[in-house]
Amino acid sequence: MRVLVLQGSPNTNGSTARLVAKFCRGAKEAGHEVRVEDVAMLDIAPCTGCVACGYGGPCAQSDDFDELREQILLSDMLVFATPLYYYGMTAQLKTVIDRFCAANPNITDKHLKSALLAVAWNSDGWTFDALEAHYNTLVRYLSMQDRGRVLGRGCGTPAMTARSRYMREAYELGRSLR
Repeated sequence: MRVLVLQGSPNTNGSTARLVAKFCRGAKEAGHEVRVEDVAMLDIAPCTGCVACGYGGPCAQSDDFDELREQILLSDMLVFATPLYYYGMTAQLKTVIDRFCAANPNITDKHLKSALLAVAWNSDGWTFDALEAHYNTLVRYLSMQDRGRVLGRGCGTPAMTARSRYMREAYELGRSLR
């Protein structure tokens, strides 16, 4: 299976990157091809809502999303990885997802598998409610098949994350993919 991780953290060596690395290790050990795209480092403009794409593409804008779109459509699974920023995903990851509209039917027709990896400083039980609601809506709208999520509460620094149970959970999620 081809797995594409959309890593949305602008901190390339932070807690999100640590979870992603463990997930990828597990997925590779399970025999999957894994590619990580640090979307915060790509030059991707926000969707303008022009609908020139007709919701099927190509997008009227030409930037790094052109190549990313191809990688998405070559994949069997998308993993959304983000730190929690004010109870949602990062703006960088949201910008990428907004540009999905230029590929909606292509993505939907693939019935991709998906997963969510997220970290937050907060450890309250409700910390990820809004992010999970958004992710659940994306999964439903794009006809994806959720394969799991790791929600790292109390992972405010890489050191906190490294000592947490979420590192093992990320590895096990990757390892469990079929």
